[in-house]
Amino acid sequence: MTETPPAAEDFNSRVIREFRANGGKVGGPFAGAPLLLLTTTGAKTGASRTSPVMYLADGDRMYVFASKAGAPENPAWYHNLLAHPAVTVEVGAERFGVTATAVSGAERDEIYARQAALNPGFAEYQAKTSRTIPVIALERTA
Repeated sequence: MTETPPAAEDFNSRVIREFRANGGKVGGPFAGAPLLLLTTTGAKTGASRTSPVMYLADGDRMYVFASKAGAPENPAWYHNLLAHPAVTVEVGAERFGVTATAVSGAERDEIYARQAALNPGFAEYQAKTSRTIPVIALERTA
């Protein structure tokens, strides 16, 4: 019998379990990377969805990048953020609410360039796709 390769959802579930069990630390491809768990509300389903996402911290803001590893389409969590910008993040062992706002123009380009300089995979992702990878600011709610 041939095993079916694990789906992205299965991979994400393992990363989420490891993140929560180890206070935000994970191994594998995310080892040492700034990682948060982003919990959104489904744009179509209204269901709660959690995704592990790399981020860039900048003062009171955090930025996430809808790269989907350079795929031609944006990740589902990005569409969920646009529909329902009040979301929850987990950073380390802390969990809190944030409001998501898409960043555009020169500000988007500067932030994406900073992320690509820190994590060169992001430059590769942008080179692989014809879409401009969205940058989303996450600001803590009261």
